[in-house]
Amino acid sequence: MRFPLDALGTSLVLCVLDLVYGAPLNVTDRALSLRDDSSEISSPSIPIPSKRDLEERQDSGGFPAPFCYPAIGFPKLFVPPLDNTNWWCDPATEYAFVGFSYEVTACQSRERLIEEFRDIRYHFNSRYVRLYGACDRDGFYDDIVAAAWENSLGVHALVWFGFDGSDIWISRRDTLFASLHSNPLAKFVTRGVQFGSEPLYDDVLPHDQLAEQVILAKQNLSSLNIPVTVSELAYGYQERGGAQDVLDAVDFINIHMLPFFSQNASTAKNAWPLVQNDLDWFIQHGNGKKMYFDENGWPSVTSPGVQPNSPYAVSDVKNEHDYYVLLDQHCEDLKAVEGGGIGWFAHIYSDYMEPGYGIYSDSMRMKFPFSPRTQC
Repeated sequence: MRFPLDALGTSLVLCVLDLVYGAPLNVTDRALSLRDDSSEISSPSIPIPSKRDLEERQDSGGFPAPFCYPAIGFPKLFVPPLDNTNWWCDPATEYAFVGFSYEVTACQSRERLIEEFRDIRYHFNSRYVRLYGACDRDGFYDDIVAAAWENSLGVHALVWFGFDGSDIWISRRDTLFASLHSNPLAKFVTRGVQFGSEPLYDDVLPHDQLAEQVILAKQNLSSLNIPVTVSELAYGYQERGGAQDVLDAVDFINIHMLPFFSQNASTAKNAWPLVQNDLDWFIQHGNGKKMYFDENGWPSVTSPGVQPNSPYAVSDVKNEHDYYVLLDQHCEDLKAVEGGGIGWFAHIYSDYMEPGYGIYSDSMRMKFPFSPRTQC
């Protein structure tokens, strides 16, 4: 049964959350979705699990949406709970569209982060942002945390290696980890930490050393209940002999899905076999782990760093749009993938971040209609 989220429904949601998390709630500033179906949610008459059930479920989430973070319709908390055990939604519910890649090279102000994260959350029904690039400004990740918390978003944080072969990633790693430990809100919005982008493909570290970095990061962040992964192409693993040690080390798998660069690419409408081919490889080698398409899209223009490997690959706005339509059309296929289905990010939020990939142009105008499914 479904019912409008009227005063009675809202009160019931807030009361259940208050019982679960033991934290006061800000009733007047609840984070409800602003999109078409936001006036309805599934009935909240959900049995409260036992203490043993909660202990067994740990990071997989103690409650279904909208009672888990960052579910669409999750009421915004005034203060965080005591810890993030049973805080997150079950990854098995995180399939279909989950959010945007968001490049931070521009070192956006906290005010701009809050504004754009609000748009990401409420205009597009996003649950996450996946960070891309790096900003080395002091306190920048604290600004990310504040903007995410303000808008009930989760974050896939990033240790950015860059493309210059330097070891600056080490100081970036240490700065990020220090923020995660010192900022009391960080563990409530940081869904995971990625090493990236494409460290195997770019030959930043030998795969055994990368696996070691993942393991050390997991140890460092274990008290915060923050998992660790690597953001990488299928080909990045394949050209390193499969790099199975890295796949074994990560907690979940963040996949770069960029079929435009395939030697067999033509149009986005015909790209599903290319997507399926890379996805099948991860299914065969991923040991049933949760997977996301994190750097995932089709460019609307080419540039010196964005050139096809097929003479038939077409880059224009129509094909950029068609690629996301294709993923929507295969929602049920992505949902059925072992490990809890495939959640996908749109790469990237705006062309001001990376020309040709944005849902918005560099002047922040929508390039095409974009309202992908978040469930099926």
